Amino acid sequence: MPLSSYRMHRIYLAATMNYGLGSNDPEELAYYNKIIKEMDDMKKEPFKKGITLNWDNPEVIQK
Repeated sequence: MPLSSYRMHRIYLAATMNYGLGSNDPEELAYYNKIIKEMDDMKKEPFKKGITLNWDNPEVIQK
């Protein structure tokens, strides 16, 4: 049986707030672990701040 949207939302909140799941249901655990993994992957990716400038390519700046 697929998870209801209400249950998915509750699992998402628990994962994002670093709470434990409190359930042994395999479907819920899989969804919880998927969200935790995605959050960990997002933390590993570098975040580029600022505006990139093309000093080497004056044609791009003029367009």
